[in-house]
Amino acid sequence: EWLDFQKHLGRATWRFDNGKIAANIVAHKLPLGKNYLYIPHGPVLNFDNFDGGVRNEIDNFFAYLKNLAKENRSIFVKLEPLSDSVTELVFRKSMKKADSLQPQRTVVLNLGLSEDELLSRMHHKTRYNINLASRKGLSFKESDDIEMFWKLLRKTAKKDKFQTHDKNYYFELYDFFKNGETLKAELFVVEYDGKAIAAALIMFYEDTAYYLHGAMDRNYKELMAPYFMHWEIAKHAKSTGHGYYDFWGIDARRWPGVTRFKLGWGGQQVEYPGSFDVPVSKIWYLIYHIARKIF
Repeated sequence: EWLDFQKHLGRATWRFDNGKIAANIVAHKLPLGKNYLYIPHGPVLNFDNFDGGVRNEIDNFFAYLKNLAKENRSIFVKLEPLSDSVTELVFRKSMKKADSLQPQRTVVLNLGLSEDELLSRMHHKTRYNINLASRKGLSFKESDDIEMFWKLLRKTAKKDKFQTHDKNYYFELYDFFKNGETLKAELFVVEYDGKAIAAALIMFYEDTAYYLHGAMDRNYKELMAPYFMHWEIAKHAKSTGHGYYDFWGIDARRWPGVTRFKLGWGGQQVEYPGSFDVPVSKIWYLIYHIARKIF
């Protein structure tokens, strides 16, 4: 379904799956007619289906990737495996440690715990702010007003100095997945006196709710709306049978305030291996890195 969405956005996609190794592959455009191939959260290795040499299967997979990259004038292939065991098996000397597109660390709440247990594991200030916000006359509901979400997000991005996707991306993402089966998107909003002051775009997949994108109106920061919102989202996810709430990304250096906020919920910190590039054109890969440093 994610590949279908990427294709809907106009990106070339491929699916590799021989029963032993699986990977979603998405082409991301670069200037001068170049691109790179990206494997989000992959590859995935199904160890139960390996009946022969693992190394040969992995070598064949990389041969496929390099041929695909050359056919599509791709400069490199970016892999972001979810587990250390996969990383160890696929790692080779030609791979370069690189900046991750997806968050390398995150915080995950175990919704199998009772509400009292979840509250007891939080930092005392998080628990206090949830209680404070609950007495401020805030309301929480599901919404389909992506225009409202975009306006809030644009304000938040300007204030907190981070980049967003273009406006159309959020409209397309919500529209594509709002009625999804395996992947489903829902937009939640917190209102005060009928005005939207915080909102979050959540993706539900299998047993987990993922906090993908969020925004708030800083003019109302004393109301502690994000605390109220995330607690309500966590309770909603729990009530609909989901086992986990993934806050989707922490980094104390890049996002100190956001990271403190997410750590305050007392969830388990999870760290992924990170991102690895496989250069296909060494000259263009060097130019790409020089350009990134300049621009």
